[in-house]
This record gives sequence, structure tokens and C-alpha cells, in this order.
Amino acid sequence: MTDKTAPMSDKQCAAGRDFVALGISASAILMFVGIGSSVLPEIFKNWAGVGSGPDLMLVNALLLNIALIIFGRRRYSELLAELDQHRKAEESARLLAETDVLTNCLNRRSITPETDALIEQSKQAGKHTAFIMFDLDNFKQINDCNGHQVGDLVLKTTAQRIQTMLPTGSLLARLGGDEFACVISFEKSFRCRVDQLVNRLIDTVSQPISTGEQGVEITISAGISTTETNTDPASSLLDAKCLLHYADIAMYHAKKQGRNRYFWFEAGMEHQLRLRNELEAGIRRGLSNGEFVPYYEQQIDLHTGEIAGFEMLARWISSDLGIINPDIFIPVAEEMGLIGDLSDQLIEQALSDASHWDPTITVSVNISPIQLRDPWFAQKMLKFLVKHNFPAQRLEIEITETCLHENLGLVRSMITSLRNQGIRISLDDFGTGYSSLSQLQSLPFDRLKIDRSFVGDLARGGGESGSKIIDAIISLGDGLSIPITAEGIEDEETLEMLKKMGPLKGQGYHYGLPETSEQVKERLTKLGRYRTPKAIGPSEFPQPAALDGHLSEPQLKAGSSGA
Repeated sequence: MTDKTAPMSDKQCAAGRDFVALGISASAILMFVGIGSSVLPEIFKNWAGVGSGPDLMLVNALLLNIALIIFGRRRYSELLAELDQHRKAEESARLLAETDVLTNCLNRRSITPETDALIEQSKQAGKHTAFIMFDLDNFKQINDCNGHQVGDLVLKTTAQRIQTMLPTGSLLARLGGDEFACVISFEKSFRCRVDQLVNRLIDTVSQPISTGEQGVEITISAGISTTETNTDPASSLLDAKCLLHYADIAMYHAKKQGRNRYFWFEAGMEHQLRLRNELEAGIRRGLSNGEFVPYYEQQIDLHTGEIAGFEMLARWISSDLGIINPDIFIPVAEEMGLIGDLSDQLIEQALSDASHWDPTITVSVNISPIQLRDPWFAQKMLKFLVKHNFPAQRLEIEITETCLHENLGLVRSMITSLRNQGIRISLDDFGTGYSSLSQLQSLPFDRLKIDRSFVGDLARGGGESGSKIIDAIISLGDGLSIPITAEGIEDEETLEMLKKMGPLKGQGYHYGLPETSEQVKERLTKLGRYRTPKAIGPSEFPQPAALDGHLSEPQLKAGSSGA
């Protein structure tokens, strides 16, 4: 409860003083009228030489009344000024609450009631309302590369360009960050005009923005929702919150489809987004519950037919969704920024499993291009090797050709650091990217893996052309002293053709589907190539070459030799 004895606030005190001053002024005016009616005639008579003049006490009272009236008038003027100042302050506060300071557009708080009002106006005029949401593509990169001052300029210029394109009576808001929204009315039979407007907006906004020294180019992705989305005539029109939600879903879909484009909202998009959210939540939950497990695909020495190693493949055994293919969850984990944590869990488990295999069997793991941007990745791998007492020469890191074009200098430094620890580096899916001979010469790869598409051509009737490509890759490997692995061996015919091409390693479903760690244990146990924990001695698993990341010349050569 409020304390009734608490002192009054400044506004309460001021209001009290104004009330007292008003009462005094009113009383002074009444007394002036009463006293003045008797004193003033006496004064005039005295000036005219008639009579003895008014009573001195009454004259003083009249003068006091005049002073009080002047005081009241002055206080009244000050009160009017205070009221005007207070009104301006309230107007300024309202503007700050309803508009974006940087762009002078509406903000997220005010766009909702304004949109609802426009929807009602459009309904009365027999029109539909379209809610268009924009998002600047890669705006964070613009901020990081050019500074926030340039970023603010981009936002203001974007808002100005959009505003000049909108029809009269439309709304424009900055929802926050690099998100904008505009709301327009359109005739029910002219939905195509919304498409035309959005296309012009995309073209106009994407024009280079001059920042003084250089121009900044941006693109935008847009999503559109309308009140006609509600196809049930018995239900009420969609309100602003629904339109914003649907437009946001459509904009997200536009970004997923390649950006710099727009989409109208469709019901299926909401279902996809719901599945995406469930997938993201499942990934976070799966990381905590250890639901991501390694499967292993055999790598065979084609000359001897013996197991030379295993490639670790990620699998997600979800308690809710079952076994999920990595093609589904890996891209999502990359976008969520969790691919590093996920990969770390799998690599540690793979090293733990492989520590019981025959010392001649290697384990290879694929890493995401995102992980190569981590400057501590090599040190992290060394930490795992030491933790699991695993020889660095038995670990093979596989990277794809696309990694070479993101930041070649960083990739070269990372590969060198990993190889200095004794870890071997393979170039995966070779032939599908844009690797140049100079890159293969300058980057210290230990192995090339022929993409399965070329190997598959051998069995699909493209034997001659496929054979020539594989022969060329093998010749390239021989010239650079880099061993070769062929992926995607599916049948005996393909295997026999590859055997004739040289000393290769191979892998594919011809040798069986990827297996769990228990299945690998059972397979190697039958071959006498599995070691129980008691049978493993410290001397069998030497530590990585050096904790400082450097190898001696003999060690470096040993780490570079093919399996």
C-alpha cells in the first residue's frame, strides 16, 4: 500500500502552488473591485480639489491588490509556458516511442496499430492489404568490414529509397536491425501490382550506395502476406500480427532460396518453418543427450583386399525423429553455429573407438569449411589426440575443394599446422570443385579422393570417358606423389576396373553399409585386428610428435606417406 505520510512529488507541490496562486489572484481581483469602487472616486475628487481624499489604509490595500493581480498574471503566463513545454515533451516522447530515430520510419511497436487501421480502411474501400517485409542480405558483413557509420548510412539510404517508391497512404517501418516492413493497399483484382512494386523495390534498393571512398552494394530478400491469405469468408480479416508473422516466414523462405528475391506466403512455408524449428530444438537437445554417433565406412586396399581404414560418418539417432541423414542436420547445425560442438563430440568418440583397432588401421573424419575458420582448430585436434592417447599419423582430416576458395591463406596455415602435428590431410570429392594444379602443389595434401560421380560412370556405361578421367587423376597423383582413394565403389565390375588402374584405396557400399562402433568391433574381432583395453599398452600409441606443433624432418616425412 502507498504510504499516505510520504512527501508530495514535485508535480504535486507545483500543482498546489498554482492552485494557491490562482486563489490569491481571484481574491485580489474581487477586493480590487470592492475597494477600488470606493477609493478611486475619492482619489479623483481629491485631484479635482474636492474632498479630503481617501483613507490611507484603503489606498495601501488597493495597491496591494494591484500587486497581487500582477503576480497572478505573471504566474498565469508561466503556467501557460509550462503547459506548452509539457505538451512538446509529450509529443517528443510519443515520437520517440513510435518512430525509429535513425530512419524516421515507424518502429515495430507502432506498425501494428497503424497496420490494423489501414486494414480497416482498405476493407471499407473494398481493397486488400499487403504486408511486405524486407531484410538486407549480409548486412552484418557490411558493418564488420566498413564500420557502423557506413552501416547506418546504408540503413538510412535504404529507408529513403523504399519511401520514395511507396504509394500515397502506405506505411513504412524499421522493425529492428536490418529489417524493414511496408504496408500498402491494392485493388482485389490487381495483385500483380504488388509484384511489380516489390520487383522495383528490389532493383532500386540494390543500387550501389556511395560511402565516399567506395560504393557498398546490397541486396534484399522479401516476403509478402496479404489479407486475402485468409480464404475462409466466414472468418474475420487477418490482423497486423498475423500478416507480420506470415511475411516473416515468406522472407525467411526467400533467404533459403538464395536471397535477393521475394516470395508470397503459402501455408506450406509455415509447416516447413515449424519443422525447421523442431529440427533446431532437436539438435540442441541431441547434443546434450549424446544422440549424435559415429558410423564407419570401410576403406579397403584394392591390391590386398584388406581393411586399411574407416571413414567416420555422422548419424543422428533422435529419440523423437529416429535416424536422420547428415545431409539434413549438418547444414542446419552449420547455420546454427553448432557444427563445431557437434564435430568435436563425434571426433572424440571416433578416436576413442579407433584406439582399440589394429595400429595399422586409420580413421578419417570430414570437417566443415566453417571449422577451418577456427584459429584454434589444430590445437583442439592435438588436445583430443593427447586425451585419447591416439597416434596423430592414424588420423586423417578430409576437406572439400570449396574450402580452398573461401580463404586460401587461412586454409594453407591450418593444413600446415595439422600436418606439423602428424595428422594427414585428404582433399575430398576431388574433381567436382575448382582446384588448380598450383593449389595442389602449394598445399601439402597427403591424399586425393576421387569423387563418387566419376567412379559411378564406370558402371553406368561411361567406362571409357570415366576411365580417362580417373586415369588422369591417378597420373596427377603419381606426378605429385599423392596417393589416391576412389569413392563410391558399388559393384564387382567397377572394382575390377579400378584394380587395373594402379595402387588405390577404395570405399563404397560394395563392401557394406556404414556400421556402428559395435559392428566394427565385431568385424575386426573376427579378423583378429581388434584390441581389448587390457591388451593395449602405452608404447603402442605414441604421443603426437610435439606439443608445440613442430615435427622433425623424419617425422614429417612419415606423416606425409600414403597408407
